[in-house]
Amino acid sequence: MAQPLMPHATASWLVDNTSLSFEQIADFCGLHILEVQAIADDTAATKLTGRDPVRAHELTQDEIDKGQADPDYRLKMTKGPEQVRRTKGPRYTPVSKRQDKPDGIAWIIRNHPEISDGAISNLIGTTRTTIAAIRDRSHWNIANITPKDPVTLGLTSQRELDAAVTKAAKASGTEGQAPTDTRLEGDREALIASLRAEREAAAREANAELHEEADDIRALFGDSKD
Repeated sequence: MAQPLMPHATASWLVDNTSLSFEQIADFCGLHILEVQAIADDTAATKLTGRDPVRAHELTQDEIDKGQADPDYRLKMTKGPEQVRRTKGPRYTPVSKRQDKPDGIAWIIRNHPEISDGAISNLIGTTRTTIAAIRDRSHWNIANITPKDPVTLGLTSQRELDAAVTKAAKASGTEGQAPTDTRLEGDREALIASLRAEREAAAREANAELHEEADDIRALFGDSKD
């Protein structure tokens, strides 16, 4: 059964503006009856602003009248809410998360430099100008930008990020190539030799200390006879 686009806000409006039963409201909004009870008692975690389903063309006044006249009547939605479909345009980001965008962009630039600015723009919902400013550290707030995983920040999904990484890897011809740590190339033998010398020196020092302790004991309890 189709449900209103904003079920809790719709339930709040129905509670305040109709005499429908909690059960009818819960059924129409797809909520548990206790959730409707909490909204009616103002004990819900968040104070809701009511949303009129009649103005939203999700419910007619005739349906409300039928429901108010018969507690057993189940309201029928006029139409289901239009589903939000992802387009090729910029991703919409809630206002509360927009301040996190620079952190997410910085994380991708640092951890996945192979991803193009266009792909980052699609993932995060930002402009190439902003991405370029973060890349060259000319962003106005660069001092306060801290790279953070955009998935954790809720700016994109893990599936979309993985897909972008895979696509970028294919484009750059690096797919399946594991990064190689070359920091010790040319110094490996020297490092091993240095560690071996340190261990041998430590062993000699420990052996010398044992001999010194033995000499001290012999001196203290020496072999001199009375």
